[in-house]
Amino acid sequence: MRGVNRGAGMRERVPPPRFPDADAVVRAGLDARPEDAVDILFVNPPAPDGGIWIRSQHRVGRRSREGMIWHQIGLAQMAALFPDYRVEVADAIPLRMGWAAFEQLLEEKRPHYYVTQVTAPTLRNDMYGAFLARSLGATTIAFGTHVTPIPRETMRAFPSLDFVLRGEPELTLRELIDTLERVNPKSSIPDLQSPIWWPGMEPEFRERLRKLFTDADSEWRPAWLNLQPGTCNLKPVKGLVWRDGDGIVVNPDRPFIRHLDDLPLPRHDLLPLESYRAPLVPSPYAFVVTSRGCPGGCRFCIKHVSYGNSVRFRSPESILAEMELLASRGVRSIHMYADIFTVSREQVMGLCELILERGLRMPWTCNSRVDFVDPEMLRLMGRAGCTWISWGIESGSEEVLRRARKGITLEQVEQALRWSREARIHNWGYFIIGLPGETEETIQETIRFSKRLPLDLVLFHIAAPYPGSPFFFEVVEQGWFRPGIRWEQVDMDRSTVLDYPHLRAEELERWAQRAFRSWALRPGPALTYLRMLLGSPSLWRPALEIGLESLGWAAGG
Repeated sequence: MRGVNRGAGMRERVPPPRFPDADAVVRAGLDARPEDAVDILFVNPPAPDGGIWIRSQHRVGRRSREGMIWHQIGLAQMAALFPDYRVEVADAIPLRMGWAAFEQLLEEKRPHYYVTQVTAPTLRNDMYGAFLARSLGATTIAFGTHVTPIPRETMRAFPSLDFVLRGEPELTLRELIDTLERVNPKSSIPDLQSPIWWPGMEPEFRERLRKLFTDADSEWRPAWLNLQPGTCNLKPVKGLVWRDGDGIVVNPDRPFIRHLDDLPLPRHDLLPLESYRAPLVPSPYAFVVTSRGCPGGCRFCIKHVSYGNSVRFRSPESILAEMELLASRGVRSIHMYADIFTVSREQVMGLCELILERGLRMPWTCNSRVDFVDPEMLRLMGRAGCTWISWGIESGSEEVLRRARKGITLEQVEQALRWSREARIHNWGYFIIGLPGETEETIQETIRFSKRLPLDLVLFHIAAPYPGSPFFFEVVEQGWFRPGIRWEQVDMDRSTVLDYPHLRAEELERWAQRAFRSWALRPGPALTYLRMLLGSPSLWRPALEIGLESLGWAAGG
C-alpha cells in the first residue's frame, strides 16, 4: 500500500532487552594469526614529530639535534634472550615510520607481547603504541628510565599498559613471559609443563640462562613453579610492576646481572643496520655495549635511575667477538656504548691490544670522563682505531661543577683534551646550561672555556631534571619547576622546565642558543668542519643536514 505512513497509530512497546553479543566473533578474529605473526615484538615507536629521536634502555629521551640515529642495541639484547620464541624488532625511527604505517605493521605482526621503550619527553606518544597493540590483543610491556622511577603513576594514567619492567629489563621480561605462557599458552613452545625449566631451548643456552638468573640472585627459583591451577601469581617476579584487580603491585627490585659476558650477543640481525648513522663517522655504524654503570656521582645523571652505584664490564674478548660479528654484517664503524667507556683501564688496554693483534681495521668512537684517562691509554686507543671521544664537560665554572658533584676540575679537562688531541683523536664536548648555581656570569665562563679547549664539535644542552635523579628531587624541593609543565617538556635539547628565581626558562633557552652560536660561528670550528668533510665526501649530505638543523636551533628557529 503505497503512500501509507506506517508510523500512524504506532503504540509503545517495551520488551526485555536482548542485545547482540559479538564478543566471541571479535575474539576469534583477534586470535586468528597472520602468516607473519610473532610472539614478541620489541619496539622503538614512531617519533612524536616525524623527526629523529633518541630512546634507550638506560638513557634519557631527546630529539637528536646532532642527527644521530641510535642503534637499538637494548632491543637487540633483549631479543637475544628468547631463542625459543618468534621475535622481531620494530625500530620506527631510522625508517621514519609514521603512526599509520606502524599501525599496519602491528596488524601484520599481531604480537602476543608488545615490549616498548618509554621516555619522559615522548611518554604520551609512546603509550599510543601500547594502546594500538592492546586493541589488537597484545599484552603490553614498558621499560626505560621513565617507568623505572614512576611505575605506579604511569600505570594509573595509561590503562592500556599491562606491565612495567623496572631497572635492567632482560631477566624480568624473560621470567614474566615464561610465567604467563604457563598460565595461558600463546606461543608454539612444546610441553610447557615439563619439569625442565625451558623445554623449547638448546641445552647450552638453557644453562646460560640459568646461570644469568642464579648468579644475580642465588635464591632465585622460577616464578612459574609456584603456580596453582587456574591462577597467575606474579609476586615472585622481581623487578615487575603489574595490575592485581584494581590495584597496582610493585614487586621487590631485581638484582643486577652479575656477569655481562654471560649475556648472549645481541640480535643485530633483527635491526635495520644500514639505516643507522652518526655525525662524521662512516655508515653503517652500530653500538657495542662495553659496560654498565659508572662510579661518578653527577647529580643530574640518569645512571642513578638505571644502575645506581653498580659498575660491571665485559671482557675484551667478548667485545671483540661482537665487533667482528658486526664487521661480517657490513658495519663500518662502532660506537662503544657505555655510561663511561674508560671505566676500567685494564679492560680498555686489553681491548685495544686485541684489536691490533687481530688486525681489525674498524674506526670507533666512545665517551669518557677527563679523570679516567691517561696519555698512554689514549695513544693506544688512537692506534686501535678510536677517532672520536665525547666528553661530559658540563660547565666552565668550578662552583657549578662542585654543586653538580661532577668530581672534575677545569685543569683536568684541559689536560685530558690536550692528551686526546696529541693522540690524534677528535674531541666532542658536551656542556649543560642551567645546572644549580648557574648565573649569567657562570654561563659566560662556560662559553669562554669552551672556546679555549681543543674541541672539534660541541653540544650545549639545557639542564633537565629527569625523574629519579638527585637533581630532580632538588628541583622539586626548591620549587624550580615551571608551573604547568608536562613530562613531554622535560627535554634537554630544545626547551627547559626550569624556572630559577634569577634565571627564567626563556633566558636559559636563549643562553644555550647563544653559547652554541658563540662557539660555532668562528673561523676555527668552521675550518675543522670543512677539513673533516673534505676527507669523507660520503658524509657531506648528513653533515649538511645536521649543520643546518643546529644553526636553525641556535638562531631560535
